[in-house]
Amino acid sequence: MSELDERGRPGELDQPGTPDSPGAWDARSEEWLTDGDRTALMADAEDAGEARPTDRPAPEATQRTTPATPPRTAPAATTPRGAQTAPTPRRTAADPVKALMHRHRELCERAVDPLEIAAGLEAHGVTDRTATRFRHRDVFSLAEEMYARASRDGDSTAPTAPPQAPRTRADWALLTLLPGALCAATLTGIHVTHGRPRLLTAAIGTLAVALALRAALNRGPLSTTHPTHPRTRALTCWLITYALLGDGLLRQAVTGGPDTLPTGTMDAAWPAAGAPALALALSLAPAAWTAHLLTTRARRKLTASRGLEDFAAAVHPLLLGAFALYLAALAALMALTAVALDEPAPYAQTMTLGALLYLSRLLTTHGFTHAPALVLTVTVTTEATALATTFASRLPGCAFLGTPVTTLADTWGPGAVPALACGIAAATLLLHATRRLTRASAHATTDLQW
Repeated sequence: MSELDERGRPGELDQPGTPDSPGAWDARSEEWLTDGDRTALMADAEDAGEARPTDRPAPEATQRTTPATPPRTAPAATTPRGAQTAPTPRRTAADPVKALMHRHRELCERAVDPLEIAAGLEAHGVTDRTATRFRHRDVFSLAEEMYARASRDGDSTAPTAPPQAPRTRADWALLTLLPGALCAATLTGIHVTHGRPRLLTAAIGTLAVALALRAALNRGPLSTTHPTHPRTRALTCWLITYALLGDGLLRQAVTGGPDTLPTGTMDAAWPAAGAPALALALSLAPAAWTAHLLTTRARRKLTASRGLEDFAAAVHPLLLGAFALYLAALAALMALTAVALDEPAPYAQTMTLGALLYLSRLLTTHGFTHAPALVLTVTVTTEATALATTFASRLPGCAFLGTPVTTLADTWGPGAVPALACGIAAATLLLHATRRLTRASAHATTDLQW
């Protein structure tokens, strides 16, 4: 037996070490081997046709010295330490693209082209800088590899040509002209009738224009497959109604009225501005055409671009150009309707309201519904507050409530209130649109049925 040290542990004679005699390698001696040495020894043994060091038979001299000692057999449950420690396989680097595909598995499965995958990655926050971590120069090349690998795994063939933008169809083109035509017919009927027939004509015409407007917004470039905000329609109706009757009501409220109900004409005590309403109804057609132009050009840029930054830089002037074309068409229609109806042309409030409604619908058709609803709510609240404070100023001791609105109306006219409210709202949505509608994910929809 070996000697024990003062703490009861084996002495140096029993410590594992490299055998210095021709004896066999036991478990204690093999502990001196590192993983690399053990792997090398096993490889050398296999190349030479020999057994492992732990299975190497003892030399003949050693066997003669211990003839009576039977060979020790290890229990079935216990194996030598060297046999338990197998060579650790070297881990290969994980495939980053495969991990990304697993994370976005649903996107890869339902994608019909690489552009849809690129748009989906961008919507999840993947940028060109992020794509470099996956060994790609941009998101588009990363999406192409993901689409190719997903198609290979799913046994689906890639499309031979990039998806084409939707073409112009006669149905939605004619539907965009219908609200303006019905609005013109309604205003004409209001001007040529009197009394109860005028009221009946106004009610029927308003209902017809509303139904035509709904049909036009359900087809074509201004249609959307995304659920709109529940308040959007009600807020839009308020803004159009205010453009028709709001300025006249505010003017009467400042001067102590109104004393009578509106008759639908400008020569009444409560005047109704028909020119802005008609111009907005007629502007639905150029709004749809400019939206169609933006969609087709943006999809072409999406096919040709090789980076998100390049695509954003190319779409930014397209968005501003479409917006400018719509404003120019609205200004021309405002001038024509004012001459046709023999009314003054309120360019400020009509242009700002048209810009607000156009940008709101443009964002909604591309899936961004929260910001338009929020901005429209603030605008409607501002106009309603202006009217409410003006009427509340008639109460005893509350004259100060109407001072801001009265001062603004006396300085620039009652149209300054909607012009400022809609102008600030339109500028806010324009800034938001330049950030959202210049993204690839906003133009990657491939199931547009126009």
